[in-house]
Amino acid sequence: MNIELHLLQSFPTSNLNRDDVGQPKSVTFGGVMRGRVSSQCLKRSTRTLFPQYGLDRSELGERTKRLSLITARLLDGGSKADLPPSEETLGIVKQALAWMGFAIAEQDLTQYLFFLGPKAAEELAAYCRGHWDDLAARRRERQELKSDLEKLRQVNANGKKAGNQVKTFENKLKKLDEVPAAKRKETKKAADRVLSAGRSVDIALFGRMIANNKDFNVDAASQVAHAFSTHAVATEFDFFTAVDDLKANEADQDAGADMIGVVDFNAACYYRYANVDLDQLRRNLAEGSGAAQDDTEIGKLVNRALEAWIRAFVNATPSGKQNSMAAHTRPDTLLMVAREHGSWNLANAFLKPVEGTAIMEDSTERLFTHFRKLREFYGDDEITKVAASSLSGEVSGLREGETVPSLDALVQSAVTASHG
Repeated sequence: MNIELHLLQSFPTSNLNRDDVGQPKSVTFGGVMRGRVSSQCLKRSTRTLFPQYGLDRSELGERTKRLSLITARLLDGGSKADLPPSEETLGIVKQALAWMGFAIAEQDLTQYLFFLGPKAAEELAAYCRGHWDDLAARRRERQELKSDLEKLRQVNANGKKAGNQVKTFENKLKKLDEVPAAKRKETKKAADRVLSAGRSVDIALFGRMIANNKDFNVDAASQVAHAFSTHAVATEFDFFTAVDDLKANEADQDAGADMIGVVDFNAACYYRYANVDLDQLRRNLAEGSGAAQDDTEIGKLVNRALEAWIRAFVNATPSGKQNSMAAHTRPDTLLMVAREHGSWNLANAFLKPVEGTAIMEDSTERLFTHFRKLREFYGDDEITKVAASSLSGEVSGLREGETVPSLDALVQSAVTASHG
C-alpha cells in the first residue's frame, strides 16, 4: 500500500532554500526557470515536526558525527555535553568504533554523518564496558606506535633514510583497527545493535546510507520530490541598509549608512509531492524487534508514523531567511491518493508554466485535470482511496465522496485506506 501527497503551496517574499551563492534554488522545467526547494530541505523540515504530531523522542533518530564523544561522556558518568570526556575513555570508544569499521576524522568526529537510533550510544557504551581491557591494551599499543612513528618521521625529515620503517609502522597502525578474530562475531552483533534502525520512525521513513558498509543501509519508505514553482520565477534582490543607533552622539557623524547588503528572494506557488510505501515502512520499523507478538505494536506504530508523516509534511516550512521574511504559509490545495502499488508524480501538470495572476486557482485546476486524465487513460484499479481539498481553487473531476472538509478528514482517509 502506497500513500501519496500532492500539495500546492504559495509563498510570498522568501528565500526558503539557498544555493551556494545565497540565491533561492532553481530549476529549468518546461523551458523556463522555476523556483525550487530541495527534497533534503523538505525532509529535514518534516523530521523536526514529528514530536509535535504524536511521535515520542525515543521513537526518532538523530544525525550526528559525535557518536564517539556522546558515548565517552556516557561512560564517564553522563557528564554535561559542554565538558570534554576523559582522554582514556574517548580513546577506548574510538578503538571500539575502529573495530566496528568506522573511522574517526578530525576533532574526534566520525568520518560519516550517521543517522542513528536513540539507543546507539548506550549500545556502544555497553560494548566498551564489556571489552574495556582489550580496547585499553590496543589503545596503549596505538599510542606507543604513534610515538615511535613520529620519531621516525622526524629522522626522515632530517634527510636520513627511514621511509621503509615509516611504512612498516603505518601498516602496524592500520592493523590495530582490525578486530581480533575471536571477537569478530560478537563485534559484528554489537555493531548491528549500535546501527539498528528498528523502531526509529524517521530512519524508517527516509532511509540511511553508509558508504563503506552497505550492511547498515536502510531503504527509505518515503520518497520526497524537489518542490518547484508551477510558473516561471525570476530571482529579485532586496537592497538594505542599517544605521548605528549611537551615531547621533558623535560630533563627527555623517549621513551615510553603517552597513549595506543585498538579500536574494523570490515569490512562488510550489507543487510538492511525496509518497510512503507502508509495507517498506513496516519492515523497517520491525527490524530487530524479533518476536511475532510485536506485530500488534508495530501496526500501531505504523499508524502513528503515517499520521505524523502526513501532518508534518503538510505543515513543513523551510527555515531559510524566515526571521527577515516570515513566509509562514500553509498549503492551499491538498490531494491524497492511496493505491495498492506504484505512484504518480503529477509534475507534468505544470510542464507548461501557469501564466496570469490567478496562479493558485489555475494551478489547482491543472493539478486535478491532469490527475483525472491519468486516471481515465491508465485506469484506477490500483487506487483504493482519494481525498482532496482546496481553500481557494475548485476541486473538479473527482468522484462523489472524494473531497474532504479538513486536514483531519484527509488524515483519517489515509489511515483508513492503509487498513485496506
